[in-house]
Amino acid sequence: MTSPLWHTAIFPPVYETTDKAHGRLETRRIQISTLLNHYLDFPHCGQVLRLERERIIVKTGKTEREIVYGITSLTPAQADPARLLQLNRGHWSIENRSHYVRDMAYDEDRSQIRTRHAPRVMAALRNFAIGLLRLTGVKCIASALRACARSTRRALHLLGL
Repeated sequence: MTSPLWHTAIFPPVYETTDKAHGRLETRRIQISTLLNHYLDFPHCGQVLRLERERIIVKTGKTEREIVYGITSLTPAQADPARLLQLNRGHWSIENRSHYVRDMAYDEDRSQIRTRHAPRVMAALRNFAIGLLRLTGVKCIASALRACARSTRRALHLLGL
């Protein structure tokens, strides 16, 4: 796919990765530039980026395409295109390892706790419990939570009590 001419001038060469997992073939293309750094009213701008994600659902052949733009304080010397792509992918691991687990294991999205500091406190307690279980090598958080609910001794043992 060709980009408009101005993309070529501002965002030179493309760095590309392709992964196949979870029934999808995903190609990520990232372009970085420092040409806009002084133009942007953004403190500490190190570089701007254009990230294109293209996903093909293997079973159906359906294609999804998304283009996002970003600004980072990291300079090209601190993070080349490969590193920026890696950092972007790492961001989603937080979503998958924490927020998704909190929603699935604790049904957090339907929580009725909504006032004052209580939502933050509960999120911190849930994160603590998930982190504690992960430190002990638990792979399935939901089944470990059920086991701790059945046996308070197991939960106390995890806390070192």
